Amino acid sequence: MLAADQAASITAIAAEAGVDRRTVYRRFASREELLAAIYEARLAAIERATEEARLREAPVTVALHRYVEGIIGVNRTWPVDLSRMLAEESIRRRRDRSVRELADFLRRATDEGLIRSGLPDGWVSTVLPELMNIASRQLTDLSPAQAADMVVDTLLNGLGAGATGAAAPRSTAPQAQPAAR
Repeated sequence: MLAADQAASITAIAAEAGVDRRTVYRRFASREELLAAIYEARLAAIERATEEARLREAPVTVALHRYVEGIIGVNRTWPVDLSRMLAEESIRRRRDRSVRELADFLRRATDEGLIRSGLPDGWVSTVLPELMNIASRQLTDLSPAQAADMVVDTLLNGLGAGATGAAAPRSTAPQAQPAAR
């Protein structure tokens, strides 16, 4: 609910959860405390997905797919934007650590030839999260693994007709007719 409407009331949140608002207030003294718990859960899930991807030691293609699949799952489970909480130092430090870890991994992917070199600094680390966000929100009929397949293929092969799995370009030349017998 908060992802759709950050001004959603505790009463509305409680009703959606099927509990009385007093139940919510017993656990969270204020709306801000509830938001902090949500942001904490999202950050912890991001950290878990990053750790499980084994960005430093797994083969690059394996780690990339694990990471993308994990983050798509996080985005779907916790669809809230962390930017509101970045003013808090501890949250910003944790998020920055995750961002650095991804940047280091993407450098490794470039060094190993999986991602082409010569791209502007920060380009891939900007594009990848956007692709994951789009997949999380728009490819909802796909499992996180299937959506990760799309994201990884798009990142590594692009959208052009020469991309892996892409349809062959249509020719505008007339097709030869089979010879009559």
